[in-house]
Amino acid sequence: MTDAPILDSGYSWIRLLVTVLIAIVINVGIWIPIVVMPAVQAEFDAGRADVSIPYTLTMIGFAIGNFVVGRAVDRYGVALSLSVCSVAVSIAYILAALSPTLWMLTFLQFFIGFASAIGFGPLIADLSKWFLNRRGIAVALVASGNYLSGSIWPLALEAVGGGDSWRWSYTAIGIVTILSVPPLTLLLRRALPEDAIRIADAQSALRTKASGFTPRQLQIMLSIAGIGCCVAMSMPQVHIVALCVDYGFGAAVGAEMLSLMLLGGVVSRLISGTLADRIGGIPTLLIGSTLQAIALFLYLPAGGLVSLYVVSLIFGLSQGGIVPSYAIIVREYMPTKEAGARVGFVMMMTILGMALGGWLSGVIYDLTGSYQWAFVNGIVWNGLNIGIMILILYRSQRGGMIRTVPA
Repeated sequence: MTDAPILDSGYSWIRLLVTVLIAIVINVGIWIPIVVMPAVQAEFDAGRADVSIPYTLTMIGFAIGNFVVGRAVDRYGVALSLSVCSVAVSIAYILAALSPTLWMLTFLQFFIGFASAIGFGPLIADLSKWFLNRRGIAVALVASGNYLSGSIWPLALEAVGGGDSWRWSYTAIGIVTILSVPPLTLLLRRALPEDAIRIADAQSALRTKASGFTPRQLQIMLSIAGIGCCVAMSMPQVHIVALCVDYGFGAAVGAEMLSLMLLGGVVSRLISGTLADRIGGIPTLLIGSTLQAIALFLYLPAGGLVSLYVVSLIFGLSQGGIVPSYAIIVREYMPTKEAGARVGFVMMMTILGMALGGWLSGVIYDLTGSYQWAFVNGIVWNGLNIGIMILILYRSQRGGMIRTVPA
């Protein structure tokens, strides 16, 4: 079997670069509620659980958007879907900047999350169609746009004065999005040739037959595992800024730790993508989930400034490759023309896990006055993820699935 000329081609890598740039811009919607959480809490005189709700609603919108927009990409193409979503999210940012109440901001964050979803699962699914032998690293690079967004934007806004006003930050992001994303979208209008689809689907069908799982069974198991790992993942990502404020280090230090964590996540995603091209998505996901559990344990004794910086970097290096591995597994076993919906559904479940975990951590904090039990809660949920992935790995090895079909 020979690869279609377009797969893993020079054009594929150019398309990858454009896709990553779009992802860096449009994914900021899910990070901005974390960065502005202390300022919003102070302005509206709200509790920690209350100001966690905008993030939760953002992630719920982001989750639903990954599935709904993913289906739209399958039907209408990525270029049209991107154009509509970029305009919609820009309008939502401007309206959010004018919010007179916390609940209005929360309501608008749902729509910001929904439209921002185009920059994650749907973009990953679209780009994955253009690669076969190097699909793992390609998916990892697109997924890294999400973390790069969370690393770059908080520091950029702080540098130009956005840290002084959360409303200013929302306005600036809305303007940058509408000016940058639609022009880049024009570069993604090319359609995937049918021969490339046939080649990719032939390999997917062979993997599915060798696995002993039906696509539906595997998708359900991945979805449950995704909830577990992302409830755990959300604790440091969502509350690190607030944790630093509690310790007296300030929101700016928390933003730096978040950026460090996410930059570590970028490195983790690149390593995991390379690894997935060699050993497959399922073993790669299990390795990442196990390392994440270890990193969460390290947060329990950490309380000093240096230790929090170190553990945040370790956490980022541990968990960054987990979520992209789900997309890689889906694309290894699912048909190309269903990629947007299939990847979007699994991404939706991981994001719902993030939303649930972010809210649970705020509730646990309000009940206990500490984040210690919130970290314990994350460790327990992470155990669920590890158990499911061990089961899949065991069944896969017994059925000869992991490397039955060469990449």
